[in-house]
Amino acid sequence: MSDMRLVVAGAGGRMGRTVIKAIAETDGVALAGAFEGPGSAVIGRDAGELAGVGRNSITVSGDVAALLADSDGLVDFTTPAATVALAEQSAAHGLVHIIGTTGFTAAHEKAVAAAAVRACIVRSGNMSLGVNLLAALAKQVARTLDDEFDIEIFEMHHSKKVDAPSGTALLLGAAAAAGRNVDLAEHSVRVRDGHTGARKAGDIGFASLRGGTVVGDHSVIFAGPYERIELVHKAEDRMIFARGAVKAALWARDRKPGLYSMADVLGLSEVL
Repeated sequence: MSDMRLVVAGAGGRMGRTVIKAIAETDGVALAGAFEGPGSAVIGRDAGELAGVGRNSITVSGDVAALLADSDGLVDFTTPAATVALAEQSAAHGLVHIIGTTGFTAAHEKAVAAAAVRACIVRSGNMSLGVNLLAALAKQVARTLDDEFDIEIFEMHHSKKVDAPSGTALLLGAAAAAGRNVDLAEHSVRVRDGHTGARKAGDIGFASLRGGTVVGDHSVIFAGPYERIELVHKAEDRMIFARGAVKAALWARDRKPGLYSMADVLGLSEVL
């Protein structure tokens, strides 16, 4: 089988550059194009040079439609609004669409799900093996322990991250909520300030820190009477997310249209 031809959206961003590098280092895939939004300073630059892997004669373009017409899939770590627009274009071409974008509203999620009727979409708040295993563990622990154990989710990211809680924190919260068989939206507490009163049993709390160059630290804490269980993941390099995204693209290549997750890619869907 020929190499899978992938377009990278958000090619000038931290994750976009890392995905380009991951594609260069992975057998079975090839970079078909690199895309940035109109007005980006990197349009016209060599994508390989931009990613630090040497010139590859792929010029960063502002015309994603032309790139998608000659590709097999799209890897997308951009913004929710951009991802929704790209999902529609991926669906129009019947392409694989790997989405690592976070910060979605319910309306964004609905639009992506609608596009997945016509395209194979893999969307995850985190593409790494470790985090998805952590989510599986969080679900199992939450299922095992009762409301005597309070659930708190802590996350820290670099100072440039624009959404909170992180997509990974929400993924972990959703796993814990599923373990407890409750709706995360009805039980999550994302802000505490002032005189909040006592903690309500069954709540799932979130705490977000931002600073420096932290790639991503996440903890799921189960705090019970006189004991505490902590599940922890620390990301040391963005390459773990990029490699996961490329793995997802290869997995999705021959799949039927639908909305999938990294749990499906990693064979964890029965657990998560």
